[in-house]
Amino acid sequence: MRRLLTIGMLVLGALPALVVSAMAQQAGFSTKARNAILMDYDSGSIIYQKAADQLVPPASMSKLMTLAVLFRELKEGNFTLDDEFTTSEHAWRTGGAPSRTAAMFIPINTKTPIRELIQGIAVQSGNDAAITVAEGIAGSVDGFLKLMAEEAARIGLKKSTFRNPTGLTDPEHLMTARELAMLARHLIREYPEHYKVFSQRQFDYRRHKFYNRNPLLAEEGLGVDGLKTGHTNAAGYGLVVSSVTEGRRLIGVIMGLESERDRRSEARRMLEWGAKSVSRAKLFDAGEAVGYARVWGGENFYVPLTGQGNLEVILPKFPLDQRIRGEIVYEGPLKPPIRKGEQVAMFRVTSTVPGNPEPVAVSETPLYAETDVDEGGFMWRGVDAILHLALRLVPL
Repeated sequence: MRRLLTIGMLVLGALPALVVSAMAQQAGFSTKARNAILMDYDSGSIIYQKAADQLVPPASMSKLMTLAVLFRELKEGNFTLDDEFTTSEHAWRTGGAPSRTAAMFIPINTKTPIRELIQGIAVQSGNDAAITVAEGIAGSVDGFLKLMAEEAARIGLKKSTFRNPTGLTDPEHLMTARELAMLARHLIREYPEHYKVFSQRQFDYRRHKFYNRNPLLAEEGLGVDGLKTGHTNAAGYGLVVSSVTEGRRLIGVIMGLESERDRRSEARRMLEWGAKSVSRAKLFDAGEAVGYARVWGGENFYVPLTGQGNLEVILPKFPLDQRIRGEIVYEGPLKPPIRKGEQVAMFRVTSTVPGNPEPVAVSETPLYAETDVDEGGFMWRGVDAILHLALRLVPL
């Protein structure tokens, strides 16, 4: 059952951090992308979304998961950047020169250092490099797919399914815009030492010169430093992009566009809008309970919910007479065991203006359990069952 707990309503003018001049840009934004999302990196707030939970072909943007697995292997000390992987005939035929797809053009049976394979994936989007990494880590592509699924679950990606390390078309190789943004946030946060490869403009390998496919790296004033393009006939043109403007990082995903030009212009528009038209506001201090979520069959009936650090939300700067409504949203009741720090709900902030029921903007920020809640004893579970039946809180 989807639960909503309304926190209250505020007048935007009462939030000094959000008061701006009358010349502020109109808050509305739309895109021709089939799927899109814009996330504030620090808070995880979703500033804009369009069909963000629809599973669609991700093309080469799913290579970010291939790199996530590789970066974790490096961090855990299983490999070093100087270790070498051999390109098999399968990798060469499926993703190399014979495949006529994006390739690093590694000769068959050649050993290549991991540091070069990373550049081949991040800069050139080489399918042969991605397959070589998969086989080098797990011994086979099938073995690597299991690692991809495990890593996705660890990161919190619940819908994505992976059938190859490349993003080449497969009807069951699917991701959502939201989970691509979550994956990008994970890479930036967990692997800062490797993240810089996504802003590398050029990679020279043997007699080849490869230039980064991200069209926004060269855009002045945008502050773009990653991450990954994607294109197949089934997926259309897409981009996972991140930028830093005035110390604030945004992560954007656009998918399903018809041309490279549209990909470049729509991503640029979304980042510019996000940088200029919205601001961050602190609503709760770190550790301060935002609300409580109902727990069924636990040693406690409720678990307090907090943000990760200060709870900050993203709100449009204009118009000034907005009404801000906050709601806690979760699939409930929750079931134990629940561990402190586990994400169990979202804090949704909706902005409206008087006389218009349609929201100006909707922002969502993750909420986390502040305490552990273990399973209750038999008696408490019985009391809970009777309570739910009596109050018709859950369908049975």
